[in-house]
Amino acid sequence: MRRLKKILLIVIGVCLLFVIGTNVWVVSSTTSKVFSDLTLLPDHRVALVLGTSHKTVGGGSNPFFQKRMEKAAELYRMGKIDHFILSGDNRSRYYNEPMAMQKALVKMGVPEYAITLDYAGLRTLDSVVRCQKIFGQNKIIIITQPFHSYRALFISRYYNIDAVAMVADEPDFDSSMKVRFREYLARPKAVLDLYVLKTAPRFLGEKEQIKVSTVRQ
Repeated sequence: MRRLKKILLIVIGVCLLFVIGTNVWVVSSTTSKVFSDLTLLPDHRVALVLGTSHKTVGGGSNPFFQKRMEKAAELYRMGKIDHFILSGDNRSRYYNEPMAMQKALVKMGVPEYAITLDYAGLRTLDSVVRCQKIFGQNKIIIITQPFHSYRALFISRYYNIDAVAMVADEPDFDSSMKVRFREYLARPKAVLDLYVLKTAPRFLGEKEQIKVSTVRQ
């Protein structure tokens, strides 16, 4: 029994070190690519907006969603972005993240011709890889919250995508604590997916050509 406890403690210790180490690696290797100042943002004309539900579990407005849409619309108004790929989950007719994002952005003044919907962005890895493999983009701005941006950039770097992140404002810490904790576990999972499991997106399919127009109608 004593030997079993010792082995268990060793296993727990190794797992904790792996979680801490991968979090440090993911964040430290991508932090230089995270921007909050629009004036410093590199000139990448296509943005990948990562999806989330527009409603919370309780039915209220999701601040993560709202902040991402506001940042995306701001970038468009300032002429920083010519085209958006809105990537998210479309698991049923009643849950459609890309369509919800499009509706929000159109209300904020972004025209539909500047938007492409990716319905198979089931998770961050899928969204990033499909952006390159399906939509042919190797130079992008990722729009999401800061804590999420590091993992998205880490995946982008693995696939040799020239990506930077323009971060949206974060909700207050209390309302985002659960999501932040989940992200600490998602980072080591991303390392395993990329370097050990070689995980591919659930859906790929045929390539789609994006028509990026620099002339606003």
